[in-house]
Amino acid sequence: MGSALRRNWPEYLIEAGLLAAFMLSALSFATLLEHPDSPVRAALPDALVRRAWMGLAMGATAVALVYSPFGQRSGAHFNPAFTLTYLRLGKVRRADAAGYVAAHFAGAIAGVALAALLLGPRVAHPAVRFAATVPGPAGPLAAFAAEAAISFGLMSLVLRSTAHPRLAPCTGLLAGALVATWITLEAPLSGTSMNPARSLGSALASGVFEALWIYFAAPLLGMLAAAELYVRRRGPAAVACAKLHHAARRRCIHCGLPAAAA
Repeated sequence: MGSALRRNWPEYLIEAGLLAAFMLSALSFATLLEHPDSPVRAALPDALVRRAWMGLAMGATAVALVYSPFGQRSGAHFNPAFTLTYLRLGKVRRADAAGYVAAHFAGAIAGVALAALLLGPRVAHPAVRFAATVPGPAGPLAAFAAEAAISFGLMSLVLRSTAHPRLAPCTGLLAGALVATWITLEAPLSGTSMNPARSLGSALASGVFEALWIYFAAPLLGMLAAAELYVRRRGPAAVACAKLHHAARRRCIHCGLPAAAA
């Protein structure tokens, strides 16, 4: 782990920064769309319409992070479940997986803290509640099933897209569109997390730990199931590198592509 940290600490730091940026975006848009004093909230009384705008905002945020120079370097995981699934597939080394996962949790907590500093008490309002992810009226079992299903769908898309030469450059766009769709349609069931670190960051700030186990177990279970099915159908050789966007001029700690390659 020590040698990996010395070699690859920039990628770990990038992953923390990416999730911090994602959380800052999530809490900012949640406040804008849900706080009762927000003029945007007043202009959009329909909850489905607000979820659609939230989905577009977070999908666009994900796309921007994936294609940013930083995301191109680290692979833009910013999700422990994503990293651990690629570890299971043999595309991420154990030491790097540990570094990424630690960075994700640190980044989520830092992003929420920064949002609290910038947005003040508005982000803590009960209507916003630090964008905490909790089961909807259908209950915990429905939330668990929904989180597992949407995580399965996201991982399946990424595995298929990154392995397809013509689709690979569009993986970030496709993933962002899917995230937008899930937030719009699935949020009433579970809040649409797919990310243990994202949910923990909001829970620590809000004090809302209701069924937090769902947001640790279901995303990982769903993504691992997607990976298992993909490998059974197409074989291990069909799994591409653990990057959502593989820029030729940026080094890759996962497959060993040097930065000078072009």
